[in-house]
Amino acid sequence: MTTVEQQEPTTEAIGGPEPRRKTWIIVAASTAGVLVAAGAAVVLWTTHGDVPRGTRVLGVDLGAKSLAEATRALTGAFGDRTGEPVDVALDGKTVQVKPEAIGMTLDVDATVAAAAAGGRRLWGTWEVAPVVRLDQALLDKALRAEVDPKRITLKRPGIAYAGLTPKPTYPAPGRTLDPAAAATAVRGAWLTGRPATVELTELPPATTKEQVDELVRTLAAPAVAAPVTVNADGKSFTLKPAAIAKGLVFTADDAGRLSAAVDGRKLHAAAAADFAKVEVAAENATVTLAGGKPKVVASTPGRAIDLTKLAPALLDVLPSAGPRTVEASLVTKEAAVGDDRVVKLGIKERVSTFTTNFTGGRGSPRSQNIITIAKDVDGAMVLPGETFSLNKHTGERTYSNGYKDAPVIVGGKLEPGVGGGASQFTTTLFNAAYYAGLEDVEHKPHSFYFSRYPSVIESTIFYPTLDLKFKNITPYGILIDTATTGSSVTVSMWSTKHFDSVKTERSPRRNFTSPPTIQREAGPRCIATGGLPGFTQDAWRVIRKDGKEIQREKFTWKYDPEPRFVCGGDNDE
Repeated sequence: MTTVEQQEPTTEAIGGPEPRRKTWIIVAASTAGVLVAAGAAVVLWTTHGDVPRGTRVLGVDLGAKSLAEATRALTGAFGDRTGEPVDVALDGKTVQVKPEAIGMTLDVDATVAAAAAGGRRLWGTWEVAPVVRLDQALLDKALRAEVDPKRITLKRPGIAYAGLTPKPTYPAPGRTLDPAAAATAVRGAWLTGRPATVELTELPPATTKEQVDELVRTLAAPAVAAPVTVNADGKSFTLKPAAIAKGLVFTADDAGRLSAAVDGRKLHAAAAADFAKVEVAAENATVTLAGGKPKVVASTPGRAIDLTKLAPALLDVLPSAGPRTVEASLVTKEAAVGDDRVVKLGIKERVSTFTTNFTGGRGSPRSQNIITIAKDVDGAMVLPGETFSLNKHTGERTYSNGYKDAPVIVGGKLEPGVGGGASQFTTTLFNAAYYAGLEDVEHKPHSFYFSRYPSVIESTIFYPTLDLKFKNITPYGILIDTATTGSSVTVSMWSTKHFDSVKTERSPRRNFTSPPTIQREAGPRCIATGGLPGFTQDAWRVIRKDGKEIQREKFTWKYDPEPRFVCGGDNDE
Protein backbone atom coordinates (compact mmCIF):
# COMPACT_ATOMS: atom_id res chain seq x y z
CA MET A 1 0.00 0.00 0.00
CA THR A 2 1.30 3.27 -1.01
CA THR A 3 1.24 6.13 1.52
CA VAL A 4 1.04 9.72 0.33
CA GLU A 5 2.27 12.40 2.84
CA GLN A 6 0.85 15.98 2.70
CA GLN A 7 3.49 18.71 3.16
CA GLU A 8 2.99 22.22 4.68
CA PRO A 9 3.27 24.91 2.00
CA THR A 10 6.43 27.00 2.02
CA THR A 11 6.81 30.67 1.45
CA GLU A 12 7.98 30.17 -2.02
CA ALA A 13 4.94 28.08 -2.78
CA ILE A 14 2.47 31.01 -2.11
CA GLY A 15 4.24 33.62 -4.08
CA GLY A 16 7.06 35.10 -2.01
CA PRO A 17 6.38 38.96 -1.43
CA GLU A 18 2.60 38.72 -0.67
CA PRO A 19 2.87 39.41 3.11
CA ARG A 20 4.63 42.81 2.56
CA ARG A 21 1.87 44.02 0.27
CA LYS A 22 -0.71 43.30 2.92
CA THR A 23 1.30 45.34 5.43
CA TRP A 24 1.26 48.35 3.07
CA ILE A 25 -2.47 48.14 2.67
CA ILE A 26 -2.90 48.13 6.42
CA VAL A 27 -0.62 51.18 6.84
CA ALA A 28 -2.35 53.05 4.02
CA ALA A 29 -5.74 52.31 5.47
CA SER A 30 -4.60 53.49 8.87
CA THR A 31 -3.18 56.74 7.44
CA ALA A 32 -6.38 57.44 5.51
CA GLY A 33 -8.37 56.89 8.66
CA VAL A 34 -6.25 59.39 10.52
CA LEU A 35 -6.64 61.97 7.72
CA VAL A 36 -10.38 61.45 7.59
CA ALA A 37 -10.61 61.87 11.32
CA ALA A 38 -8.44 64.96 11.18
CA GLY A 39 -10.53 66.41 8.36
CA ALA A 40 -13.65 65.74 10.26
CA ALA A 41 -12.16 67.49 13.26
CA VAL A 42 -11.22 70.49 11.12
CA VAL A 43 -14.70 70.65 9.65
CA LEU A 44 -16.17 70.38 13.12
CA TRP A 45 -13.81 73.10 14.37
CA THR A 46 -14.57 75.53 11.58
CA THR A 47 -18.33 74.97 11.61
CA HIS A 48 -18.83 75.13 15.35
CA GLY A 49 -21.42 77.82 16.30
CA ASP A 50 -23.55 80.07 14.08
CA VAL A 51 -20.84 82.69 13.56
CA PRO A 52 -17.69 81.67 11.64
CA ARG A 53 -14.46 81.60 13.60
CA GLY A 54 -12.33 84.72 13.35
CA THR A 55 -15.34 87.05 12.97
CA ARG A 56 -15.01 90.32 14.92
CA VAL A 57 -17.11 93.47 15.39
CA LEU A 58 -15.00 96.44 16.54
CA GLY A 59 -12.63 94.00 18.25
CA VAL A 60 -15.32 91.87 19.87
CA ASP A 61 -14.74 88.21 18.89
CA LEU A 62 -17.99 86.55 17.89
CA GLY A 63 -16.38 83.49 16.27
CA ALA A 64 -17.87 80.05 17.02
CA LYS A 65 -20.75 81.61 19.00
CA SER A 66 -24.39 80.87 18.58
CA LEU A 67 -26.66 83.74 17.54
CA ALA A 68 -27.85 84.13 21.11
CA GLU A 69 -24.28 84.10 22.47
CA ALA A 70 -23.16 86.64 19.88
CA THR A 71 -26.10 88.90 20.74
CA ARG A 72 -25.21 88.79 24.43
CA ALA A 73 -21.55 89.46 23.66
CA LEU A 74 -22.32 92.54 21.55
CA THR A 75 -24.87 93.88 24.02
CA GLY A 76 -22.44 93.42 26.87
CA ALA A 77 -19.59 95.08 24.99
CA PHE A 78 -21.50 98.13 23.67
CA GLY A 79 -24.65 98.45 25.77
CA ASP A 80 -23.23 101.09 28.11
CA ARG A 81 -21.58 102.99 25.25
CA THR A 82 -24.64 103.43 23.05
CA GLY A 83 -25.72 106.44 25.09
CA GLU A 84 -22.42 108.26 24.64
CA PRO A 85 -22.26 111.19 22.19
CA VAL A 86 -20.10 111.10 19.10
CA ASP A 87 -17.50 113.79 18.48
CA VAL A 88 -17.71 115.33 15.03
CA ALA A 89 -14.85 117.32 13.52
CA LEU A 90 -17.03 119.75 11.59
CA ASP A 91 -15.65 122.47 9.35
CA GLY A 92 -12.75 123.35 11.63
CA LYS A 93 -14.35 122.76 15.02
CA THR A 94 -15.42 119.81 17.13
CA VAL A 95 -19.03 119.37 18.19
CA GLN A 96 -20.82 116.62 20.04
CA VAL A 97 -23.95 114.94 18.76
CA LYS A 98 -26.08 112.95 21.17
CA PRO A 99 -27.45 109.65 19.85
CA GLU A 100 -30.98 110.35 21.05
CA ALA A 101 -31.00 113.69 19.19
CA ILE A 102 -30.56 111.96 15.82
CA GLY A 103 -32.27 108.63 16.55
CA MET A 104 -28.94 106.74 16.44
CA THR A 105 -29.00 103.15 17.68
CA LEU A 106 -26.94 99.98 17.35
CA ASP A 107 -28.98 97.29 15.59
CA VAL A 108 -27.56 94.28 17.43
CA ASP A 109 -29.70 91.70 15.64
CA ALA A 110 -28.76 92.97 12.19
CA THR A 111 -25.08 93.12 13.17
CA VAL A 112 -25.11 89.52 14.41
CA ALA A 113 -26.93 88.42 11.24
CA ALA A 114 -24.24 90.10 9.12
CA ALA A 115 -21.53 88.36 11.13
CA ALA A 116 -23.19 84.97 10.75
CA ALA A 117 -23.48 85.42 6.98
CA GLY A 118 -19.69 85.40 6.51
CA GLY A 119 -17.94 82.47 4.86
CA ARG A 120 -16.05 79.75 6.77
CA ARG A 121 -12.27 79.96 6.93
CA LEU A 122 -9.39 77.96 8.45
CA TRP A 123 -7.35 80.94 9.54
CA GLY A 124 -7.36 84.76 9.71
CA THR A 125 -9.99 87.22 10.94
CA TRP A 126 -12.89 89.01 9.34
CA GLU A 127 -14.05 92.43 10.59
CA VAL A 128 -17.77 93.10 10.35
CA ALA A 129 -18.96 96.70 10.62
CA PRO A 130 -21.70 97.28 13.20
CA VAL A 131 -25.13 98.09 11.75
CA VAL A 132 -25.93 101.61 13.01
CA ARG A 133 -29.30 103.24 12.39
CA LEU A 134 -29.85 107.02 12.48
CA ASP A 135 -32.22 109.67 11.15
CA GLN A 136 -30.25 111.37 8.38
CA ALA A 137 -32.52 114.43 8.34
CA LEU A 138 -32.12 114.98 12.10
CA LEU A 139 -28.36 114.60 11.84
CA ASP A 140 -28.23 117.10 8.98
CA LYS A 141 -30.32 119.58 10.99
CA ALA A 142 -28.12 119.15 14.08
CA LEU A 143 -24.90 119.67 12.13
CA ARG A 144 -26.22 122.68 10.19
CA ALA A 145 -27.09 124.35 13.48
CA GLU A 146 -23.37 124.24 14.33
CA VAL A 147 -22.10 125.64 11.03
CA ASP A 148 -21.71 129.37 10.43
CA PRO A 149 -24.48 130.18 7.91
CA LYS A 150 -22.03 132.31 5.97
CA ARG A 151 -20.02 129.17 5.26
CA ILE A 152 -22.97 127.61 3.44
CA THR A 153 -22.66 129.11 -0.02
CA LEU A 154 -25.01 126.87 -2.01
CA LYS A 155 -27.79 129.14 -3.26
CA ARG A 156 -31.19 127.57 -3.02
CA PRO A 157 -33.85 128.20 -5.68
CA GLY A 158 -37.21 129.73 -4.93
CA ILE A 159 -40.37 131.26 -6.36
CA ALA A 160 -42.28 134.10 -4.66
CA TYR A 161 -45.17 136.26 -5.77
CA ALA A 162 -45.00 140.02 -6.26
CA GLY A 163 -48.72 140.59 -6.34
CA LEU A 164 -49.80 138.00 -8.90
CA THR A 165 -46.47 137.80 -10.71
CA PRO A 166 -44.19 134.85 -9.85
CA LYS A 167 -40.60 135.92 -9.32
CA PRO A 168 -38.00 133.12 -9.54
CA THR A 169 -34.77 132.90 -7.59
CA TYR A 170 -32.22 130.84 -9.47
CA PRO A 171 -29.89 128.36 -7.75
CA ALA A 172 -26.10 128.31 -7.82
CA PRO A 173 -23.58 125.68 -6.72
CA GLY A 174 -21.63 126.18 -3.53
CA ARG A 175 -20.26 124.57 -0.42
CA THR A 176 -22.70 122.80 1.85
CA LEU A 177 -23.16 119.68 3.95
CA ASP A 178 -23.62 116.37 2.18
CA PRO A 179 -26.22 114.60 4.37
CA ALA A 180 -25.41 111.10 3.09
CA ALA A 181 -21.65 111.54 3.53
CA ALA A 182 -22.13 112.98 7.02
CA ALA A 183 -24.34 110.05 8.02
CA THR A 184 -21.75 107.54 6.76
CA ALA A 185 -18.98 109.27 8.72
CA VAL A 186 -20.97 109.42 11.95
CA ARG A 187 -22.11 105.80 11.69
CA GLY A 188 -18.54 104.66 11.16
CA ALA A 189 -17.04 106.65 14.04
CA TRP A 190 -19.67 106.00 16.70
CA LEU A 191 -18.62 103.37 19.27
CA THR A 192 -15.00 103.45 18.06
CA GLY A 193 -13.91 106.33 20.28
CA ARG A 194 -12.65 108.21 17.22
CA PRO A 195 -14.21 111.47 15.98
CA ALA A 196 -16.18 111.56 12.75
CA THR A 197 -14.84 113.97 10.17
CA VAL A 198 -17.45 115.94 8.23
CA GLU A 199 -16.38 118.61 5.76
CA LEU A 200 -18.34 121.03 3.66
CA THR A 201 -18.52 119.81 0.09
CA GLU A 202 -18.89 121.62 -3.21
CA LEU A 203 -22.28 120.51 -4.50
CA PRO A 204 -24.66 121.63 -7.25
CA PRO A 205 -28.25 122.35 -6.18
CA ALA A 206 -30.67 119.53 -6.82
CA THR A 207 -32.94 121.81 -8.90
CA THR A 208 -31.57 123.55 -11.98
CA LYS A 209 -32.40 126.99 -13.42
CA GLU A 210 -34.28 125.30 -16.25
CA GLN A 211 -36.40 123.34 -13.79
CA VAL A 212 -37.26 126.54 -11.91
CA ASP A 213 -38.41 128.18 -15.15
CA GLU A 214 -40.46 125.10 -15.95
CA LEU A 215 -42.14 125.26 -12.54
CA VAL A 216 -43.00 128.91 -13.12
CA ARG A 217 -44.47 128.12 -16.52
CA THR A 218 -46.43 125.03 -15.52
CA LEU A 219 -47.60 125.91 -12.00
CA ALA A 220 -46.75 129.28 -10.52
CA ALA A 221 -48.14 131.37 -13.39
CA PRO A 222 -51.32 129.39 -14.18
CA ALA A 223 -52.09 129.00 -10.45
CA VAL A 224 -53.03 132.69 -10.15
CA ALA A 225 -54.48 133.11 -13.62
CA ALA A 226 -58.05 132.39 -12.50
CA PRO A 227 -60.09 131.78 -9.34
CA VAL A 228 -60.95 128.35 -7.97
CA THR A 229 -64.43 127.33 -6.84
CA VAL A 230 -64.58 125.23 -3.68
CA ASN A 231 -67.67 123.08 -3.12
CA ALA A 232 -68.41 121.80 0.37
CA ASP A 233 -71.54 120.32 1.90
CA GLY A 234 -73.89 121.78 -0.68
CA LYS A 235 -72.37 125.25 -0.49
CA SER A 236 -69.52 126.91 -2.35
CA PHE A 237 -67.11 129.81 -2.21
CA THR A 238 -64.46 131.25 -4.50
CA LEU A 239 -60.73 131.41 -3.84
CA LYS A 240 -59.43 134.51 -5.55
CA PRO A 241 -56.00 134.58 -7.24
CA ALA A 242 -54.63 136.89 -4.53
CA ALA A 243 -55.51 134.34 -1.83
CA ILE A 244 -54.02 131.52 -3.93
CA ALA A 245 -50.78 133.49 -4.23
CA LYS A 246 -50.64 133.68 -0.41
CA GLY A 247 -51.33 129.97 0.05
CA LEU A 248 -49.14 128.49 -2.70
CA VAL A 249 -45.60 128.24 -1.35
CA PHE A 250 -42.39 127.12 -3.02
CA THR A 251 -39.64 125.94 -0.71
CA ALA A 252 -36.20 124.46 -1.25
CA ASP A 253 -34.48 122.07 1.12
CA ASP A 254 -30.81 122.26 2.09
CA ALA A 255 -29.86 120.29 -1.00
CA GLY A 256 -31.51 122.90 -3.22
CA ARG A 257 -34.48 120.71 -4.13
CA LEU A 258 -37.45 123.00 -4.93
CA SER A 259 -40.99 121.81 -4.30
CA ALA A 260 -44.47 123.33 -4.24
CA ALA A 261 -47.25 122.92 -1.71
CA VAL A 262 -50.43 124.63 -0.59
CA ASP A 263 -50.10 125.93 2.96
CA GLY A 264 -53.60 125.45 4.31
CA ARG A 265 -53.19 127.87 7.21
CA LYS A 266 -51.86 130.68 5.02
CA LEU A 267 -54.61 130.09 2.48
CA HIS A 268 -57.28 130.13 5.19
CA ALA A 269 -55.90 133.34 6.69
CA ALA A 270 -55.83 135.02 3.27
CA ALA A 271 -59.41 134.02 2.49
CA ALA A 272 -60.99 133.85 5.95
CA ALA A 273 -64.10 135.76 4.89
CA ASP A 274 -64.64 133.37 1.97
CA PHE A 275 -64.14 130.25 4.09
CA ALA A 276 -66.66 131.67 6.57
CA LYS A 277 -69.37 131.29 3.92
CA VAL A 278 -69.39 127.54 4.49
CA GLU A 279 -67.75 127.15 7.90
CA VAL A 280 -69.29 127.47 11.35
CA ALA A 281 -66.98 128.83 14.05
CA ALA A 282 -66.59 126.88 17.28
CA GLU A 283 -67.56 128.69 20.47
CA ASN A 284 -65.23 128.39 23.44
CA ALA A 285 -66.57 127.49 26.82
CA THR A 286 -66.65 130.52 29.04
CA VAL A 287 -67.88 131.77 32.36
CA THR A 288 -70.70 134.20 32.97
CA LEU A 289 -72.17 135.65 36.11
CA ALA A 290 -75.70 134.55 36.91
CA GLY A 291 -77.28 135.78 40.10
CA GLY A 292 -73.92 137.02 41.32
CA LYS A 293 -72.28 133.63 40.89
CA PRO A 294 -69.97 132.29 38.14
CA LYS A 295 -71.59 129.82 35.77
CA VAL A 296 -69.88 127.78 33.04
CA VAL A 297 -71.32 128.28 29.57
CA ALA A 298 -70.66 125.12 27.57
CA SER A 299 -68.60 125.18 24.39
CA THR A 300 -70.10 124.35 21.02
CA PRO A 301 -68.15 122.61 18.23
CA GLY A 302 -67.82 124.16 14.81
CA ARG A 303 -67.52 122.93 11.24
CA ALA A 304 -64.41 123.73 9.23
CA ILE A 305 -62.95 122.87 5.83
CA ASP A 306 -60.56 119.93 6.08
CA LEU A 307 -57.39 121.74 4.99
CA THR A 308 -55.33 118.54 4.96
CA LYS A 309 -57.46 117.29 2.06
CA LEU A 310 -58.14 120.62 0.40
CA ALA A 311 -54.44 121.50 0.04
CA PRO A 312 -53.40 118.56 -2.21
CA ALA A 313 -56.68 118.68 -4.15
CA LEU A 314 -56.12 122.36 -4.87
CA LEU A 315 -52.51 121.75 -5.89
CA ASP A 316 -53.75 119.23 -8.46
CA VAL A 317 -55.97 121.75 -10.29
CA LEU A 318 -53.77 124.86 -10.12
CA PRO A 319 -51.75 124.00 -13.24
CA SER A 320 -54.99 123.85 -15.27
CA ALA A 321 -56.69 126.70 -17.09
CA GLY A 322 -60.02 127.86 -15.71
CA PRO A 323 -62.70 127.17 -14.82
CA ARG A 324 -61.34 125.18 -11.85
CA THR A 325 -63.31 123.45 -9.14
CA VAL A 326 -62.34 121.32 -6.15
CA GLU A 327 -64.48 119.32 -3.78
CA ALA A 328 -63.86 119.85 -0.07
CA SER A 329 -65.25 118.29 3.07
CA LEU A 330 -66.18 119.77 6.41
CA VAL A 331 -64.89 118.30 9.64
CA THR A 332 -65.92 118.93 13.21
CA LYS A 333 -63.71 121.47 14.92
CA GLU A 334 -63.76 121.40 18.68
CA ALA A 335 -63.53 124.62 20.63
CA ALA A 336 -60.04 125.65 21.71
CA VAL A 337 -61.28 126.00 25.29
CA GLY A 338 -63.50 123.12 26.35
CA ASP A 339 -65.88 122.76 29.28
CA ASP A 340 -63.52 120.72 31.45
CA ARG A 341 -60.73 123.24 31.00
CA VAL A 342 -62.96 126.12 32.09
CA VAL A 343 -64.08 124.21 35.18
CA LYS A 344 -60.43 123.58 36.10
CA LEU A 345 -59.66 127.30 35.84
CA GLY A 346 -61.19 127.75 39.27
CA ILE A 347 -63.23 130.89 38.54
CA LYS A 348 -65.42 130.84 41.64
CA GLU A 349 -65.11 134.09 43.62
CA ARG A 350 -64.41 137.80 43.27
CA VAL A 351 -60.76 138.46 44.09
CA SER A 352 -60.64 142.23 43.42
CA THR A 353 -62.89 145.11 42.42
CA PHE A 354 -62.35 148.80 41.71
CA THR A 355 -64.67 151.70 40.95
CA THR A 356 -64.06 155.21 39.59
CA ASN A 357 -66.65 157.98 39.23
CA PHE A 358 -67.40 160.39 36.41
CA THR A 359 -69.78 163.25 35.74
CA GLY A 360 -72.08 164.06 32.85
CA GLY A 361 -74.51 161.16 33.12
CA ARG A 362 -74.85 158.35 30.62
CA GLY A 363 -75.65 160.71 27.76
CA SER A 364 -72.38 162.67 27.56
CA PRO A 365 -69.90 161.64 24.84
CA ARG A 366 -67.19 160.92 27.42
CA SER A 367 -69.54 158.71 29.47
CA GLN A 368 -70.64 156.86 26.35
CA ASN A 369 -67.01 156.10 25.49
CA ILE A 370 -66.47 154.68 28.98
CA ILE A 371 -69.60 152.54 28.65
CA THR A 372 -68.61 151.32 25.17
CA ILE A 373 -65.12 150.15 26.15
CA ALA A 374 -66.44 148.60 29.37
CA LYS A 375 -68.96 146.52 27.40
CA ASP A 376 -66.22 145.44 25.00
CA VAL A 377 -64.05 144.07 27.83
CA ASP A 378 -66.89 142.57 29.88
CA GLY A 379 -66.58 138.78 30.05
CA ALA A 380 -62.98 138.62 28.82
CA MET A 381 -60.97 135.73 30.23
CA VAL A 382 -57.25 135.69 30.93
CA LEU A 383 -55.85 132.17 31.20
CA PRO A 384 -52.92 131.28 33.49
CA GLY A 385 -49.69 132.60 31.98
CA GLU A 386 -51.48 134.81 29.44
CA THR A 387 -50.91 138.56 29.02
CA PHE A 388 -53.96 140.74 28.46
CA SER A 389 -53.55 143.74 26.13
CA LEU A 390 -56.33 146.33 26.17
CA ASN A 391 -55.40 147.70 22.74
CA LYS A 392 -55.29 144.21 21.26
CA HIS A 393 -58.61 143.27 22.82
CA THR A 394 -60.57 146.35 21.70
CA GLY A 395 -58.65 147.32 18.59
CA GLU A 396 -58.51 150.95 17.54
CA ARG A 397 -61.22 153.05 19.15
CA THR A 398 -62.90 154.70 16.14
CA TYR A 399 -66.20 156.32 15.23
CA SER A 400 -67.22 153.17 13.37
CA ASN A 401 -66.69 151.20 16.58
CA GLY A 402 -69.08 153.43 18.49
CA TYR A 403 -66.68 155.96 20.04
CA LYS A 404 -67.26 159.71 20.11
CA ASP A 405 -65.18 162.85 20.51
CA ALA A 406 -64.36 163.83 24.09
CA PRO A 407 -61.39 165.56 25.79
CA VAL A 408 -58.00 163.84 25.47
CA ILE A 409 -54.46 165.00 26.25
CA VAL A 410 -52.59 165.70 23.00
CA GLY A 411 -49.12 167.24 23.22
CA GLY A 412 -49.74 168.44 26.75
CA LYS A 413 -53.06 170.08 25.83
CA LEU A 414 -56.65 169.02 26.34
CA GLU A 415 -58.37 168.69 22.97
CA PRO A 416 -61.38 166.83 21.62
CA GLY A 417 -60.43 163.40 20.33
CA VAL A 418 -62.19 160.17 19.44
CA GLY A 419 -62.41 157.84 22.41
CA GLY A 420 -61.84 160.43 25.13
CA GLY A 421 -62.74 158.87 28.47
CA ALA A 422 -61.28 155.46 27.61
CA SER A 423 -58.44 156.31 30.00
CA GLN A 424 -60.88 156.33 32.91
CA PHE A 425 -61.83 152.77 32.14
CA THR A 426 -58.12 151.95 31.66
CA THR A 427 -57.33 153.25 35.14
CA THR A 428 -60.22 151.26 36.61
CA LEU A 429 -59.08 148.07 34.85
CA PHE A 430 -55.46 148.67 35.89
CA ASN A 431 -56.44 148.95 39.54
CA ALA A 432 -58.58 145.81 39.42
CA ALA A 433 -55.62 143.87 37.98
CA TYR A 434 -53.23 145.58 40.41
CA TYR A 435 -55.27 144.56 43.47
CA ALA A 436 -55.70 141.03 42.11
CA GLY A 437 -51.90 140.75 42.33
CA LEU A 438 -51.42 140.35 38.57
CA GLU A 439 -48.10 141.28 36.99
CA ASP A 440 -47.82 144.82 35.62
CA VAL A 441 -46.43 144.42 32.09
CA GLU A 442 -47.14 147.86 30.63
CA HIS A 443 -48.90 151.00 31.79
CA LYS A 444 -48.31 154.76 31.89
CA PRO A 445 -49.96 157.28 34.22
CA HIS A 446 -51.39 160.55 32.87
CA SER A 447 -49.19 163.58 32.32
CA PHE A 448 -51.52 165.62 34.53
CA TYR A 449 -53.07 164.54 37.81
CA PHE A 450 -56.86 164.16 37.88
CA SER A 451 -58.52 163.90 41.27
CA ARG A 452 -60.96 161.26 40.02
CA TYR A 453 -58.01 158.81 39.80
CA PRO A 454 -55.80 157.40 42.59
CA SER A 455 -52.44 159.16 42.35
CA VAL A 456 -49.58 157.17 40.78
CA ILE A 457 -51.68 154.00 40.55
CA GLU A 458 -53.52 154.94 37.37
CA SER A 459 -53.07 154.61 33.61
CA THR A 460 -53.82 156.30 30.33
CA ILE A 461 -54.13 154.74 26.88
CA PHE A 462 -53.70 155.86 23.28
CA TYR A 463 -53.89 153.56 20.28
CA PRO A 464 -51.43 152.18 19.22
CA THR A 465 -48.56 153.78 21.16
CA LEU A 466 -49.80 153.54 24.77
CA ASP A 467 -51.25 150.27 26.01
CA LEU A 468 -52.30 148.60 29.24
CA LYS A 469 -50.96 145.06 29.65
CA PHE A 470 -50.99 142.73 32.61
CA LYS A 471 -50.09 139.06 33.01
CA ASN A 472 -52.00 136.39 34.91
CA ILE A 473 -49.26 134.88 37.09
CA THR A 474 -51.68 132.80 39.17
CA PRO A 475 -52.55 129.14 38.49
CA TYR A 476 -56.20 130.09 37.99
CA GLY A 477 -58.19 131.73 35.22
CA ILE A 478 -59.35 135.33 35.46
CA LEU A 479 -62.81 136.53 34.42
CA ILE A 480 -63.10 140.29 33.89
CA ASP A 481 -66.52 141.64 34.86
CA THR A 482 -67.46 145.24 34.12
CA ALA A 483 -70.46 147.32 35.17
CA THR A 484 -71.47 150.95 34.64
CA THR A 485 -73.99 153.41 36.02
CA GLY A 486 -74.68 156.99 35.00
CA SER A 487 -71.82 158.13 37.20
CA SER A 488 -69.40 155.22 37.73
CA VAL A 489 -67.55 152.32 36.14
CA THR A 490 -66.58 149.19 38.08
CA VAL A 491 -64.20 146.40 37.09
CA SER A 492 -64.05 143.15 39.07
CA MET A 493 -61.74 140.17 38.73
CA TRP A 494 -63.20 136.71 39.38
CA SER A 495 -60.92 133.75 40.06
CA THR A 496 -59.69 131.77 43.09
CA LYS A 497 -58.11 133.87 45.80
CA HIS A 498 -54.34 133.39 45.46
CA PHE A 499 -52.97 136.12 47.74
CA ASP A 500 -53.91 137.03 51.30
CA SER A 501 -54.00 140.74 50.54
CA VAL A 502 -52.78 143.44 48.13
CA LYS A 503 -52.45 146.96 49.55
CA THR A 504 -50.90 150.29 48.60
CA GLU A 505 -48.62 152.49 50.69
CA ARG A 506 -47.85 156.01 49.44
CA SER A 507 -45.22 158.60 50.25
CA PRO A 508 -46.15 162.24 50.79
CA ARG A 509 -46.32 164.32 47.62
CA ARG A 510 -43.19 166.37 46.94
CA ASN A 511 -41.53 168.71 44.44
CA PHE A 512 -44.67 170.71 43.75
CA THR A 513 -44.72 172.84 40.59
CA SER A 514 -47.16 175.65 39.83
CA PRO A 515 -49.32 175.64 36.70
CA PRO A 516 -48.57 178.24 34.02
CA THR A 517 -51.29 180.23 32.27
CA ILE A 518 -51.47 179.61 28.54
CA GLN A 519 -53.66 181.52 26.13
CA ARG A 520 -54.93 179.61 23.11
CA GLU A 521 -56.84 180.56 20.04
CA ALA A 522 -60.55 180.35 20.61
CA GLY A 523 -62.29 177.53 18.78
CA PRO A 524 -63.54 173.96 19.11
CA ARG A 525 -60.04 172.60 19.78
CA CYS A 526 -59.50 174.78 22.85
CA ILE A 527 -60.74 173.46 26.20
CA ALA A 528 -60.43 175.96 29.06
CA THR A 529 -59.07 174.62 32.39
CA GLY A 530 -58.43 176.09 35.81
CA GLY A 531 -54.96 174.53 36.11
CA LEU A 532 -53.53 172.09 38.68
CA PRO A 533 -50.11 171.89 40.36
CA GLY A 534 -47.64 169.16 39.48
CA PHE A 535 -45.89 166.90 42.00
CA THR A 536 -43.92 163.69 42.44
CA GLN A 537 -45.04 160.74 44.54
CA ASP A 538 -44.10 157.14 45.32
CA ALA A 539 -46.45 154.19 45.84
CA TRP A 540 -45.65 150.64 46.94
CA ARG A 541 -47.78 147.62 46.15
CA VAL A 542 -47.49 145.24 49.12
CA ILE A 543 -48.55 141.65 48.51
CA ARG A 544 -48.96 139.11 51.31
CA LYS A 545 -49.40 135.34 50.98
CA ASP A 546 -49.51 132.61 53.62
CA GLY A 547 -49.17 135.23 56.32
CA LYS A 548 -45.95 136.72 54.88
CA GLU A 549 -45.07 139.73 52.77
CA ILE A 550 -43.86 138.25 49.47
CA GLN A 551 -43.55 141.38 47.33
CA ARG A 552 -43.11 145.13 47.75
CA GLU A 553 -43.20 146.79 44.33
CA LYS A 554 -42.38 150.48 43.98
CA PHE A 555 -44.09 152.84 41.54
CA THR A 556 -42.97 156.47 41.14
CA TRP A 557 -44.50 159.15 38.96
CA LYS A 558 -43.89 162.84 38.32
CA TYR A 559 -47.01 164.77 37.31
CA ASP A 560 -46.61 167.88 35.19
CA PRO A 561 -48.60 170.91 36.26
CA GLU A 562 -51.78 171.18 34.23
CA PRO A 563 -51.74 174.66 32.67
CA ARG A 564 -54.57 177.12 33.12
CA PHE A 565 -55.70 177.24 29.51
CA VAL A 566 -57.45 180.46 28.47
CA CYS A 567 -59.24 180.36 25.13
CA GLY A 568 -59.01 183.53 23.06
CA GLY A 569 -55.34 184.53 23.44
CA ASP A 570 -52.81 185.53 20.81
CA ASN A 571 -50.56 182.47 21.12
CA ASP A 572 -50.77 178.86 22.07
CA GLU A 573 -47.78 178.68 24.33
